[in-house]
Amino acid sequence: MLAPVNVSLESLNIMTLAPMLIPIIGALLILIIDISKANLDKTLYVMISLLFLLLDLGTIVDSAGIFTASGIVMGVFDMMLIDGLAILAQFIIVGASLLFIPLALTHSRFHEFSYPEFFALFLFMISGFQFMVATDNLILIFVGLETASLALYTLIAMHNRDKSFEAAVKYFTMGALAAGFFSFGSMVFYALTGSVEINQIAAVLAANNYADIGYVLIGTAFLLGSIGFKVSLVPFHTWTPDVYEGSSAALAGYMSIVPKIAAFIIAMRIFEFLIHSGVVWLEVILYVGVVVTMTASNMWALVQSDVKRMLAYSSISHAGFVMAAILIGTTQANSALFLYWILFSFTNLGAFSMLWISRQKHLPQHQRTDHSYDKFAGMIKTSPIASVIMALFMLSLAGLPPFALFWGKLYMISSAVTGGYTVLALIMALNSAIAAYYYLKLIVYMFMKEPVVGNDGHVYVINATLALKSIIGFAAVGTIFAIIAVNPLLEVITTFVYNSGY
Repeated sequence: MLAPVNVSLESLNIMTLAPMLIPIIGALLILIIDISKANLDKTLYVMISLLFLLLDLGTIVDSAGIFTASGIVMGVFDMMLIDGLAILAQFIIVGASLLFIPLALTHSRFHEFSYPEFFALFLFMISGFQFMVATDNLILIFVGLETASLALYTLIAMHNRDKSFEAAVKYFTMGALAAGFFSFGSMVFYALTGSVEINQIAAVLAANNYADIGYVLIGTAFLLGSIGFKVSLVPFHTWTPDVYEGSSAALAGYMSIVPKIAAFIIAMRIFEFLIHSGVVWLEVILYVGVVVTMTASNMWALVQSDVKRMLAYSSISHAGFVMAAILIGTTQANSALFLYWILFSFTNLGAFSMLWISRQKHLPQHQRTDHSYDKFAGMIKTSPIASVIMALFMLSLAGLPPFALFWGKLYMISSAVTGGYTVLALIMALNSAIAAYYYLKLIVYMFMKEPVVGNDGHVYVINATLALKSIIGFAAVGTIFAIIAVNPLLEVITTFVYNSGY
């Protein structure tokens, strides 16, 4: 008879679960309140969501202090991993969520925000993404991936437009395929090494001198397909423009930021040790994937007549740009990834929110889509402040100095040169120049064209509530003051990344 095993709570280190449990508790509280008393004002659910997100942010700050003092922390039978990558990624996830949630205080016509289920699902989704980044256990990554994805499918469908249902179905179908790929890839690595923890998988493969390289490549191909779907790498990008178009503009902006940072962390944990171990096949595939993703998506963005689809293709290009950091695999490149994505979070969420306030319930006859370029023609005359803020976001996304994303691109290209990828650095710079065209095209429409007059003789004027103006203003201020904060921010990021061994 086996002797019982005593496990102390101290050895489990339950506090490593705190950042994930807080949004789950918040979601359950919202559902309990709704069951107890239905039809309460959505402001209550917004405030509850913000409160629990702030508590979540506080626990992440506490985890950062523990990591700074004692290094990498493991917990819950070594399934939870609190390192620099997990902390930085959770800051981006929760920070972007804090920017997104107050948008629910805007126009009442966006009826999905009147449902308490929306906020509960949103908090469940955040918890799922946090589980993904705060572990190196493939099973727990899969659980987090599915938790976040299933909630996100429903959030898209709740927009309740024909294109929203279509977008949710497309995302669900492609997501199911990606989940299958991830499962098969994880199964192959478990069969090879007897472990589902990435660090142990790396150790066993290195000890065996990659004897079963054929099976390693099969497992890697499955995982690359799954992660490629999440970050919209070509050719796994096909869902992105349609899903973004069917989602509300604000949720599309959120989707362009948070799910991708979670996928980048998984890619960093899995692929970088393989590249450093000399798996040339993976390096070649990633190189081609990064170049094709940046270039092809830029070409597609050039020919779009709808601003929302243009931003969707541009977000694919940005993801390809950032994925280069996984290929380069140096501390400088990984630090540049986080810097780039933090700056991108402010700018892209602000740009999509600007589209959201300009949404029309009924399109005029001269307007083919909800966000056509013609709709923004002459906006400097009809909505001067909105046009200046939108121009700020476009200039930053284009990477023009001295605006925020210029510094992210500069550090990323610099890391490519330092890492010996000079040709890749030239391709990245060329793609940045191409991208400037379609961003500047919108500025030309806003500042140099006359407003389009509708059949009723009126021109469209953007009007936003105080809550929405505040959020967009905060994003704009963040975009501007990032110029001052780049160096200290990069120092903090580099410290966290370096101490995590990446």
